[in-house]
Amino acid sequence: TPHLRDPILRLVCMDASIAMQPVLRKFRNVVITSGTLSPIDFYPKILKFEPKICKSFDMTLSRSCICPMIITKGNDQIPITSKYESRSDPSVVKNYGELLQQMAAVIPDGIVCFFTSYAYMEEVVCQWSKLSILKDIMEHKLIFIETKDIVETSLALDSFKKACDCGRGAIFLSVARGKVAEGIDFDRHYGRCVILFGIPFQYSRSRVLQLRLEFIKQEHGISENEFLAFDALRQSAQCVGRVIRSKLDYGLMIFADQRYSRSDKRKKLPQWLSNYLKTEYINLSTDVAVDIATKFVKKMAQPHTKKDEVGKSLLSLADVQQRLKVIRRQYHGDDDDGMNDTHELENGHMFAAVDMRLSSQKNQQLDSHVQMSNHNTHNNHNHNRNDNDTMDID
Repeated sequence: TPHLRDPILRLVCMDASIAMQPVLRKFRNVVITSGTLSPIDFYPKILKFEPKICKSFDMTLSRSCICPMIITKGNDQIPITSKYESRSDPSVVKNYGELLQQMAAVIPDGIVCFFTSYAYMEEVVCQWSKLSILKDIMEHKLIFIETKDIVETSLALDSFKKACDCGRGAIFLSVARGKVAEGIDFDRHYGRCVILFGIPFQYSRSRVLQLRLEFIKQEHGISENEFLAFDALRQSAQCVGRVIRSKLDYGLMIFADQRYSRSDKRKKLPQWLSNYLKTEYINLSTDVAVDIATKFVKKMAQPHTKKDEVGKSLLSLADVQQRLKVIRRQYHGDDDDGMNDTHELENGHMFAAVDMRLSSQKNQQLDSHVQMSNHNTHNNHNHNRNDNDTMDID
């Protein structure tokens, strides 16, 4: 346009199926799996395919190592939310600060917090500083903040981990949809609790988002509110999942916004998370949540090793041998009892990779688990497979 100065032309792909169709055409079988495919029926619509199998799995755990809870109000019984008209309310900001301060006092090691945007995080932290809440928090843990600068964020993460390693404990303040939320794992003592301050909805006035919502409504019949809620809750699950990266991890998952207590929001959370969300944990105040957190971390602090998982979430040696025997008979009609660590099936496309770490005792135990791999290779693979939502496309 002649009257515009230095115009910028931005090209945006509205149809995600364009990138997916070449994959579906090239391969006979495609498995899409993730811990955040929820609600699972959205993806066939958006990516334009008909799934042959559509299944959601629970996590197989020997103990309840995750504790999700929804905090809807502070100690003063005033509702907490990050809704635009309420987010700057002094009582909401104060209650958010008191929640973090009280959790920092009872939870060991690392705590990760997610805000809905950089601007909101900056606003809240400034108010906490004026109210001396930051000073109270730092009596228990150090505070590190994610910024838009990659170098600064990397240095902050390194310092955060050092504080956790030395026993000082630390809190990392970050942003949903940011660099930390998308790719950093807070496993083991780096993430004993994750707190979501609000629901991470996208900026609804974005021109690109408005065009995409219009496209999705016309092409797939998905309303704007439905898609925005789906996207926000998927991102919430992505954030809280940062603290559970293995079967030996444990952590609290705190959804600090009264809107999470609504059934239309909760049903969009993945099954592995919602199954552990107890009914009595859906509408909590800060003081009650702190009491629950105290009991949870004391219980989880008891010694627990991989040997405790054998026979529950991990297979024993006898289980492995029995399953491989069944597979051999199914594909070869062979009754040979000799079992190899890697067993090739007749079609050449499936292997059973067994990672066995045998102890020196007389009754040897298996200290790992079986992974079924769909790769045409003879190498053993060691994968930590979380229970995920899965779609098998034929």
